[in-house]
Amino acid sequence: MHKLLSSVLLSFTLAVSYSAWAHEGEDHSHDEEAAAESTAALESGKGWKVVRNVEIGTSGKFIHLVLVDHSVYTDKTVYSSAIYRLCRADAEFCRIRFWSEERFVPEKASLTIEQNKQLRAEYLVNKPAGTKQLRWSCTVDTDRTHCF
Repeated sequence: MHKLLSSVLLSFTLAVSYSAWAHEGEDHSHDEEAAAESTAALESGKGWKVVRNVEIGTSGKFIHLVLVDHSVYTDKTVYSSAIYRLCRADAEFCRIRFWSEERFVPEKASLTIEQNKQLRAEYLVNKPAGTKQLRWSCTVDTDRTHCF
Protein backbone atom coordinates (compact mmCIF):
# COMPACT_ATOMS: atom_id res chain seq x y z
CA MET A 1 0.00 0.00 0.00
CA HIS A 2 2.85 2.38 0.90
CA LYS A 3 4.51 1.68 -2.45
CA LEU A 4 1.25 2.40 -4.32
CA LEU A 5 0.78 5.71 -2.49
CA SER A 6 4.38 6.69 -3.22
CA SER A 7 3.86 5.94 -6.93
CA VAL A 8 0.69 8.02 -7.08
CA LEU A 9 2.39 10.97 -5.33
CA LEU A 10 5.41 10.74 -7.63
CA SER A 11 3.16 10.67 -10.72
CA PHE A 12 1.23 13.69 -9.46
CA THR A 13 4.42 15.62 -8.70
CA LEU A 14 5.84 14.87 -12.16
CA ALA A 15 2.59 15.88 -13.86
CA VAL A 16 2.46 19.20 -12.00
CA SER A 17 6.14 19.87 -12.70
CA TYR A 18 5.70 19.09 -16.41
CA SER A 19 2.64 21.32 -16.61
CA ALA A 20 4.54 24.24 -15.07
CA TRP A 21 7.54 23.64 -17.36
CA ALA A 22 5.37 23.31 -20.50
CA HIS A 23 3.67 26.66 -19.89
CA GLU A 24 6.83 28.46 -18.83
CA GLY A 25 7.80 29.67 -22.30
CA GLU A 26 4.31 30.77 -23.37
CA ASP A 27 3.37 34.43 -23.70
CA HIS A 28 1.00 35.20 -20.84
CA SER A 29 0.74 38.95 -21.39
CA HIS A 30 -2.93 38.71 -22.42
CA ASP A 31 -3.72 36.49 -19.43
CA GLU A 32 -1.88 38.88 -17.12
CA GLU A 33 -3.77 41.89 -18.52
CA ALA A 34 -7.11 40.12 -18.06
CA ALA A 35 -6.19 39.13 -14.52
CA ALA A 36 -5.09 42.69 -13.73
CA GLU A 37 -8.40 44.03 -15.01
CA SER A 38 -10.46 41.54 -13.05
CA THR A 39 -8.50 42.01 -9.83
CA ALA A 40 -8.12 45.77 -10.14
CA ALA A 41 -9.99 47.19 -7.20
CA LEU A 42 -12.95 49.31 -8.11
CA GLU A 43 -13.24 52.57 -6.23
CA SER A 44 -15.00 52.54 -2.90
CA GLY A 45 -15.37 54.62 0.21
CA LYS A 46 -17.25 54.68 3.46
CA GLY A 47 -20.82 53.68 2.69
CA TRP A 48 -20.39 53.23 -1.08
CA LYS A 49 -18.63 51.19 -3.77
CA VAL A 50 -18.47 51.16 -7.55
CA VAL A 51 -20.12 47.98 -8.79
CA ARG A 52 -19.12 48.50 -12.41
CA ASN A 53 -18.34 51.13 -15.03
CA VAL A 54 -20.30 50.90 -18.28
CA GLU A 55 -19.65 52.64 -21.56
CA ILE A 56 -22.33 54.82 -23.13
CA GLY A 57 -22.63 53.18 -26.54
CA THR A 58 -19.22 53.42 -28.19
CA SER A 59 -18.57 57.00 -27.08
CA GLY A 60 -15.62 56.25 -24.83
CA LYS A 61 -17.57 57.89 -22.00
CA PHE A 62 -18.44 55.81 -18.96
CA ILE A 63 -21.05 55.80 -16.22
CA HIS A 64 -19.98 54.80 -12.73
CA LEU A 65 -22.67 52.53 -11.27
CA VAL A 66 -22.43 52.87 -7.51
CA LEU A 67 -23.97 50.92 -4.66
CA VAL A 68 -24.70 52.92 -1.50
CA ASP A 69 -25.05 51.03 1.76
CA HIS A 70 -28.81 50.75 2.28
CA SER A 71 -28.50 51.79 5.93
CA VAL A 72 -27.08 55.20 4.95
CA TYR A 73 -28.67 55.90 1.57
CA THR A 74 -30.41 59.04 2.88
CA ASP A 75 -27.08 60.53 4.04
CA LYS A 76 -26.09 62.95 1.27
CA THR A 77 -22.47 63.08 2.47
CA VAL A 78 -22.04 59.49 1.22
CA TYR A 79 -22.94 60.64 -2.31
CA SER A 80 -20.66 63.68 -2.03
CA SER A 81 -17.78 61.42 -1.04
CA ALA A 82 -18.28 59.22 -4.10
CA ILE A 83 -18.61 62.22 -6.42
CA TYR A 84 -15.46 63.81 -5.05
CA ARG A 85 -13.54 60.55 -5.42
CA LEU A 86 -14.83 59.52 -8.87
CA CYS A 87 -15.03 62.84 -10.74
CA ARG A 88 -11.94 64.96 -11.18
CA ALA A 89 -12.52 68.69 -10.84
CA ASP A 90 -11.16 69.24 -14.37
CA ALA A 91 -13.14 66.37 -15.96
CA GLU A 92 -14.98 67.24 -19.16
CA PHE A 93 -17.47 64.44 -18.51
CA CYS A 94 -18.46 62.45 -15.45
CA ARG A 95 -21.65 60.54 -14.73
CA ILE A 96 -22.51 58.54 -11.64
CA ARG A 97 -25.70 56.65 -10.86
CA PHE A 98 -26.47 55.43 -7.34
CA TRP A 99 -28.56 52.53 -5.99
CA SER A 100 -28.98 51.16 -2.49
CA GLU A 101 -29.78 47.57 -3.52
CA GLU A 102 -27.25 45.70 -5.63
CA ARG A 103 -29.86 43.65 -7.47
CA PHE A 104 -31.05 46.84 -9.21
CA VAL A 105 -27.61 47.97 -10.44
CA PRO A 106 -27.77 47.41 -14.22
CA GLU A 107 -25.30 45.55 -16.39
CA LYS A 108 -25.42 48.26 -19.08
CA ALA A 109 -26.05 51.99 -19.49
CA SER A 110 -29.76 51.70 -20.24
CA LEU A 111 -32.15 51.10 -17.35
CA THR A 112 -35.25 49.00 -16.98
CA ILE A 113 -38.32 50.67 -15.45
CA GLU A 114 -37.65 48.96 -12.11
CA GLN A 115 -33.95 49.97 -12.09
CA ASN A 116 -34.98 53.55 -12.82
CA LYS A 117 -37.52 53.47 -9.97
CA GLN A 118 -34.84 52.25 -7.56
CA LEU A 119 -32.26 54.85 -8.65
CA ARG A 120 -31.36 56.94 -5.58
CA ALA A 121 -29.37 59.74 -7.21
CA GLU A 122 -27.63 60.72 -10.42
CA TYR A 123 -24.72 63.10 -10.91
CA LEU A 124 -23.75 64.46 -14.31
CA VAL A 125 -21.06 66.83 -15.51
CA ASN A 126 -20.85 67.46 -19.24
CA LYS A 127 -18.80 70.63 -19.71
CA PRO A 128 -19.10 70.78 -23.53
CA ALA A 129 -22.90 70.77 -23.14
CA GLY A 130 -22.78 73.18 -20.18
CA THR A 131 -24.41 70.65 -17.84
CA LYS A 132 -23.73 70.05 -14.18
CA GLN A 133 -26.47 68.53 -12.06
CA LEU A 134 -27.12 66.33 -9.07
CA ARG A 135 -30.62 64.88 -8.92
CA TRP A 136 -32.09 62.95 -6.00
CA SER A 137 -34.85 60.41 -5.76
CA CYS A 138 -37.69 61.54 -3.54
CA THR A 139 -36.72 58.77 -1.10
CA VAL A 140 -33.42 60.58 -0.45
CA ASP A 141 -34.60 64.20 -0.71
CA THR A 142 -38.30 64.67 -0.06
CA ASP A 143 -38.41 68.19 -1.49
CA ARG A 144 -40.71 67.58 -4.46
CA THR A 145 -39.42 70.66 -6.31
CA HIS A 146 -36.12 68.95 -7.19
CA CYS A 147 -36.49 65.20 -6.66
CA PHE A 148 -37.37 62.60 -9.25
